Amino acid sequence: MIKIIAPLLAALLSITGMQSQDGQPSISGCPVIQGRMNTSSLSHTLALLHNYHPSSATGSPAATDTLLFSDDFEHALDTTVWISEIAPQPSSHIYTANGQLVLDTKGGVTVWLKKKLQGNLRIEYNRSLPAPPAPGAASSAPAATGNERVSDLNQFWMAMDPRNGNLFTRNGVLEAYDSLLLYYVGMGGNSNSTTRFRKYEGNGERRLLQEYTDRPHLLEAGKTYHISTIVKDGTTQFYVNGELYFSFTDPAPLKEGYFGFRSTKSKQLIEGIKIYRIK
Repeated sequence: MIKIIAPLLAALLSITGMQSQDGQPSISGCPVIQGRMNTSSLSHTLALLHNYHPSSATGSPAATDTLLFSDDFEHALDTTVWISEIAPQPSSHIYTANGQLVLDTKGGVTVWLKKKLQGNLRIEYNRSLPAPPAPGAASSAPAATGNERVSDLNQFWMAMDPRNGNLFTRNGVLEAYDSLLLYYVGMGGNSNSTTRFRKYEGNGERRLLQEYTDRPHLLEAGKTYHISTIVKDGTTQFYVNGELYFSFTDPAPLKEGYFGFRSTKSKQLIEGIKIYRIK
């Protein structure tokens, strides 16, 4: 029980227990301190309590969850299920190996799940970034490709193109997605200096909702991250290894759309994606 409640208490304390400081940025009028929104709003706290999901913190499905999709990446990537959009850069490849989906690209990449998602959902998977080779060791490390950069563990979800029924028309360059409607997390972006949560509004605006810049919320080479994303009753949440990083109750929620792994100039390993319908 303590393990279940602790992440919630930490989130509540970070929201309600800190005071703003001079010079701190604000998002929609709420100060952001170490990446968390500080508000005394009782309704905000109650909403967080209502939308907290113990199963997302523990990585275990609830008894009422229904598995909608899974892929263990034990076979060659099924291009009828996954669509890769890769920026035209050399030494860029998407493939499966050893039960992992490998994103190994010199530029931007999005790997879309070609399955429209609707309703209340949880999306979870494991993801890691190999350490860059030591200086002078690349020739003796056959697995190294030169793309080992600790940055940009990113994802899109609930993505739709308001002007085109076919979402899958882009080339992997990040700016090509500006016109979409979607939620986006860029974890360890900007060369591993920021972790940001945005909503793309479908008109070119990429609205920044929350942000971290402290070291514990950035990336470490070789560390495995269990990512769990919740969409429930107008609120979406993003958990990392059981810790709630982001939560947003959207006045105009995205109720359907597509999920995509996203990265740029990096090599990343993804394991065991599962998507559940949740109550």
